[in-house]
Amino acid sequence: MRTVWIKSSHSGNGENPNSSCLEWSPSRIPTAPVPIRDSKTAPHGTTLLVPATAWRRFVTAISTGTLH
Repeated sequence: MRTVWIKSSHSGNGENPNSSCLEWSPSRIPTAPVPIRDSKTAPHGTTLLVPATAWRRFVTAISTGTLH
């Protein structure tokens, strides 16, 4: 199965190749760890696995403005 990577909506739109860019890969299993990576080093860079609960808290904090 091929891994699908989603680029952060807060990342540059490809206009600047040196801009910060986080990518993540969703899973059909809600409790599965969430892989994240830096798109500038993909596909050969390091992938970090984040627990699903921590990822949800992170995304919530970003979207509600409690994490800056």
